[in-house]
Amino acid sequence: MKELWDKFDKQRINELPVVNFEGRIIVVQTEEEANKAVRYLMSQPLLGFDTETRPTFRPGPMNPVALLQVATDDTCFLFRLCKMGMPDSVVRLLSDTEVRKVALSWRDDIGQLQRRRRFQTGDFFDLQNHVSEFGIKDLSLQKLFANVFGQKISKGQQLTNWEADVLTEKQKLYAATDAWACLRLYEELSWLKQTGEWKLLEHEEPVSTEK
Repeated sequence: MKELWDKFDKQRINELPVVNFEGRIIVVQTEEEANKAVRYLMSQPLLGFDTETRPTFRPGPMNPVALLQVATDDTCFLFRLCKMGMPDSVVRLLSDTEVRKVALSWRDDIGQLQRRRRFQTGDFFDLQNHVSEFGIKDLSLQKLFANVFGQKISKGQQLTNWEADVLTEKQKLYAATDAWACLRLYEELSWLKQTGEWKLLEHEEPVSTEK
């Protein structure tokens, strides 16, 4: 019986072991590479999905999406949209209604991708809706993964330059882990929902002693 918390204590996250994606990471920078990657991804039953954008540190419009990450259980493709734009094959993947794509708050990601090129939205599933069925109130990927798996996803690369000429190994691992984590959460929560092998615990907020 798996114990899930309605709210996961943020202080506990730093005590957890760090988890990283351990599969293949393939960087895609040309239309030809994108075509090949999409053919492979369209043959898969389920995909994890995420995006990265170069941060802005002053008020104003956001930068366009720089990176699209799409993961299977053992392979993650990093589409460098900042290098190649949005090829037809990528639009076809995003518009596909046969292969489910799992993301966290996917409407935000789709909205930003639409700034690069308009497309019809395919079959996307939002994990935030999934966890609400369990009574879980946390919405961040890090807290959800800690809650369900007892492992920590590092967010150390989140505010790095995703439009750099060459992505660092740490950036690639971070990006792949986020997309893969969405997939893992979907698979685990779907299994728990099917089997009923879980129970919800309520997190008690500390009582303030201030007057």
